[in-house]
Amino acid sequence: MEDWALIRRLVADGVPRRQVARQLGIGRSTVDRALASDRPPKYERPAQETSFSPFEARVRALLAEHPDMPATVIAERVEWVGSITWFRENVRRLRPEHRPVDPADRLAWAAGDAAQCDLWFPPRKIPLEDGSQALLPVLVIVASHSRFLTARMIPTRKTEDLLLGSWELIQQLGRVPRRLIWDNEPGIGQKGRLAQGVAAFAGTLATKVVQLRPYDPESKGIVERRNGWMETSFMPGRTFASPADFNTQLADWLERANSRVVRTIKARPIDLIEHDRSRMLPLPPVPLQLGWRERVRLGRDYYVRLDTSDYSVDPQAIGRMVDVAADLDRVRVRLDGRIVADHPRIWARGAVVTAPTHRETANLLRQQFQQPRPAIADDLTRDLADYDRAFGIEGVA
Repeated sequence: MEDWALIRRLVADGVPRRQVARQLGIGRSTVDRALASDRPPKYERPAQETSFSPFEARVRALLAEHPDMPATVIAERVEWVGSITWFRENVRRLRPEHRPVDPADRLAWAAGDAAQCDLWFPPRKIPLEDGSQALLPVLVIVASHSRFLTARMIPTRKTEDLLLGSWELIQQLGRVPRRLIWDNEPGIGQKGRLAQGVAAFAGTLATKVVQLRPYDPESKGIVERRNGWMETSFMPGRTFASPADFNTQLADWLERANSRVVRTIKARPIDLIEHDRSRMLPLPPVPLQLGWRERVRLGRDYYVRLDTSDYSVDPQAIGRMVDVAADLDRVRVRLDGRIVADHPRIWARGAVVTAPTHRETANLLRQQFQQPRPAIADDLTRDLADYDRAFGIEGVA
């Protein structure tokens, strides 16, 4: 390739072809071929017949009808008896020619129009209250126009926690995007049907929850790239003592992250967010009824279960109907509007949380129940003369 370029340069400079051939130690015909070719010389191996060649037409016919048919099934259909590895390599070479094309459009995001939502699972286990460790989800919401990034670790990927986390992050934005774009997250909905409570959440915010169809990664590419960025920029070199510690460090980092220039828009999210907010909807004037809510009758075992953990309740409410409510941080139980239990929410699985005052009350009630009841004075002896008078035989000898 270097000789080809040098020959063309020398001849272009006016050096005679014969002198070029003598100077480079090559033949005149080589110089002529180099000048006649408009591209560098390239070694190309001539096509040769292989053991796969007799099967190629039938393989192509099967791939044209079923582009995703496994190579092992194709080998069985065409009665291949050679190396399956060699067969797979050839099928892998042919398959892209027969797959349908799915063009991706360039998307433009208007101010205030949409926010992309996703769950990111940091590749590190977080210590929990009982000493165990777990991989926990982080809810991420990115304003599509300004690329303003918000995120928070949540206890589970269930609907109640997803909505609680979404509301907290929307409050950080300060306004409501007109669309919340999700993939087919089970806690939000599947197969075009929203999970219970999601439609009410969207209606209260006056927004629309959009679930993407399968194989549409471009419509959520902004939040996907932010997830990868947090994994490579936020996580390295950090240790976390608890989910609360993780959220504190993440909030610190997000302040700096939103002040950095985004390459694709050549601007800082912190500079664009106000314009984005101006086109969003206002926050709802009424409080949202979110979180875990249940009405149960408190049994002799004076605990209520939330998710997988048990929380103690004042034993004086045993046998009564109580209202259980929980958010991302607290679990509260009410009896006729009066709080009879208030605990920090535990993220560990299968935990048992007992308030010392509840245990003391239970012991006191148990002792009172086990004490013998005082005897009641019961004198049923009656004067026999009363019966004589009742039957009119008084004074009969």
